[in-house]
Amino acid sequence: MCRLFAISGKEPMSPMIAMEALDVMREGHDGSGVGIFLRDLGGPFDDMKDAPILSGIFTENGIRQLDKFMMDIGFMTKYKVSIKVPKKPPPGVPKRDIYLIRAYEYPEEWEKLSTEEKYGRLLTTRLQLRQMGEETQDMIVFSFWPDVIMIKEIGDPLNVARHLGLERKDLSARIIMAQGRQNTNYAINLYACHPFFIEGFSTMTNGENTAFIPVREYLMSRGFQGYSGYQSDSEVFTHILHYTLSRLRLGLETYKHVITPLQDGDLEDHPDGIFLRHLKHSCRRLIIDGPNCVIGSLPDHSLFMVQDRKKLRPGVVGGRPGLFAFSSEICGLDAVIPDRDKSKDFQPMHLDTAVVGPDRQEVRICRQTEALRLPH
Repeated sequence: MCRLFAISGKEPMSPMIAMEALDVMREGHDGSGVGIFLRDLGGPFDDMKDAPILSGIFTENGIRQLDKFMMDIGFMTKYKVSIKVPKKPPPGVPKRDIYLIRAYEYPEEWEKLSTEEKYGRLLTTRLQLRQMGEETQDMIVFSFWPDVIMIKEIGDPLNVARHLGLERKDLSARIIMAQGRQNTNYAINLYACHPFFIEGFSTMTNGENTAFIPVREYLMSRGFQGYSGYQSDSEVFTHILHYTLSRLRLGLETYKHVITPLQDGDLEDHPDGIFLRHLKHSCRRLIIDGPNCVIGSLPDHSLFMVQDRKKLRPGVVGGRPGLFAFSSEICGLDAVIPDRDKSKDFQPMHLDTAVVGPDRQEVRICRQTEALRLPH
């Protein structure tokens, strides 16, 4: 099993907080990889919330390709974090040329575009860069989005973090998601490392999704270019979240009804039973199989956790006003928020969605048996 940790706080935090939490849960991951998602950034990025940030790993030749490509379409560098690593990496960590975190100015011709049009072009640009990298093996691109940084690498999480110097002051965020990976693939591919991200939505999963093939085929049939490139059965959780909230325009509570709908008998007495029955029928190919524990982040800076019906992967949420965390194990919470009221810790069951909103004041629990608060 993998191990997951996510934290949301009013003040920017170092990624090392999440790495230390993963380290105390080290028996649950094998050191085959780590993924880090940072949102609502602090430090120098706090004053450039609208600037798209490119995150990835590049060779020297890849950087030259990137610079030419970005200049040709009008992107100019606004700010960058230079991660200089020792020539000799720790055992199990590959030798890399450049870990890139670079904020850009939008091309002048984009100034008249709507936000939705800009975001669509950012997605297209990321997919183009990823394709270029797959052809040459010179670029691995994780994200290209405002106020978001993603870092992924093979190796033990704490060793990777120290190797990259993630304790640096110019790298902090109010929302951090991190996964210590248990390799379940024959080859380790960084695109298979959680968290995953698409257009403001991110998730990471501890588990396996044996319904991956029909879910993937349904998503790819939707005609949306972002539903592609699957290297992990868990990436579809991010895309289902995006599809539910962005394409169907439904709320987070509905996400749980899409991936793990209620039994027909339970829908008979549900206050929104007619709607949910139609949703279950129309989205039946998005029903997942587990076991899975999913932690996710929304564009409005909410964090959430859900479990599937099998409830065979651990997960707990706890904290105090202004600081809450989601963890695979209670020891992860204890390492980061030891001064919380532990009697209020909550372990979501298969009907629950646990949510910490952008105000970070409480944990809200939505149960599938309750009436929905559908968007207008």
